[in-house]
Amino acid sequence: MELPLYQIDAFTDQLFGGNPACVVPLQQWLPDELMLQIAKENAVAETAFFIPSGDHYALRWFTPEIEMDLCGHATLATAHAIHTILGNTSPSLIFESQSGPLQVTIMDDLYRLQFPARPPQPAALPLQISTALSKQPVQVLKARDYVLVYESEEDILQIRINRQIMDQINIDPGGVVITARGTACDFVSRFFTPQASVFEDPVTGSAHCSLIPYWSRQTGKKEMVAMQLSDRRGKLYCTDKDDEVWIAGHARTYANGILYTR
Repeated sequence: MELPLYQIDAFTDQLFGGNPACVVPLQQWLPDELMLQIAKENAVAETAFFIPSGDHYALRWFTPEIEMDLCGHATLATAHAIHTILGNTSPSLIFESQSGPLQVTIMDDLYRLQFPARPPQPAALPLQISTALSKQPVQVLKARDYVLVYESEEDILQIRINRQIMDQINIDPGGVVITARGTACDFVSRFFTPQASVFEDPVTGSAHCSLIPYWSRQTGKKEMVAMQLSDRRGKLYCTDKDDEVWIAGHARTYANGILYTR
């Protein structure tokens, strides 16, 4: 079986930046194990599979280890592939997912994701996470992910994680996001996934479902700009809409090819 395969750099306007995602169009779902094998072979943080369904698209996301309930950068990458490679000129796309319907609005070169808000609540920090951190946070919260708040952007840049210790905790399907106010933007972050093949995710759209409500309360702003400070860096344009968040970014096509399943 031959299937199209697109690799897209999401949340960046430059190749080799942002977060790479693979996108695979389908006519019907493949067996889950096969989709997981494809994601593992692609060796990026997420592979998105989608099927046209009337005027909507059914969408699923797989890491090399598990199926995810929500993924921002692979949704943006899918919208970019549908718009720029497959030629759908609609200004708005609807994806049906495990997290409900997700709308992506296309505005010139910018893709705006409308995602559910997941405001984080105060939480205790597991010992494995605390021990793995080179510096302790000033605040600990949790929604799907643990949200660890620090005093400065420099803390986010300088912090070191002992992966051997961090991998002792299982928080599927979530991770650990560290965050602080930014110096040239409203807030910054980094994201880590224990036990995952991609330990530090370059840009994590879904984590902003919690970061946006938190930083909106802290800054008093409804519209913010965020940077994820991985080696690849990513820029996100954020809007707090109370029950949902809008997360916008750019994307660039890196590769367009064919995969073979047997």
